[in-house]
Amino acid sequence: MKTSVIRKVLMALSGAFLMFFLLQHLLINLLSVINPDTFNEVSHFMGYNPFIQFLMQPILIFGVVFHLAMGVQLELQNNKARNIKYAKNNANANSTWMSRNMIITGGMILAFLLLHLSDFWIHEMDYKYISGLPEEAGRYWEELHHSMGNPIRVVLYVISFGLLSLHLMHGFQSAFQSVGFNHSKYTPALKKLGTAYAILIPLGFVLVALFHFFTQSH
Repeated sequence: MKTSVIRKVLMALSGAFLMFFLLQHLLINLLSVINPDTFNEVSHFMGYNPFIQFLMQPILIFGVVFHLAMGVQLELQNNKARNIKYAKNNANANSTWMSRNMIITGGMILAFLLLHLSDFWIHEMDYKYISGLPEEAGRYWEELHHSMGNPIRVVLYVISFGLLSLHLMHGFQSAFQSVGFNHSKYTPALKKLGTAYAILIPLGFVLVALFHFFTQSH
């Protein structure tokens, strides 16, 4: 039981870390819509700053893997508990669809993340460390814009961020419950904040993708 509580707390903390990263990532992506030159400058800084590349980036990758591993363990544990608890009850009456299928949406989001890595991160690794091409601070906007010219990729992005929204809808609220925060005065406000985050952050990414798709020059 104690181990289960610790896992839930670690799951909540890693989720909070990843939600902060999502917000930061969205703010940078929005620059590609507002000011391409600033987007290029920030992207170049993020791509070549040693602190970000060799410390923060490995921490982020670890956070993603750790969050996924904790999620799988908790889901397997919860499935065992449900088989006993809901043996004579209707599971739909005891929990929401999202709470029972976080591992499904999480797995789909992971698949999207791998696509995203193949589009950008692997390309960056090849550009800087394999091909050894020279620094070009103005290339990032064009690369992002070009990648969003593929309608199949854009559709996958929209679907993935829709799933992310569902995942966040449950995850944001459950994170506070996992760390023991449950207050009659503040919990309703946190739920509203969680709902707003779960809708606005994925929507922001979708709007960025759609902007680049519909502003392609043909």
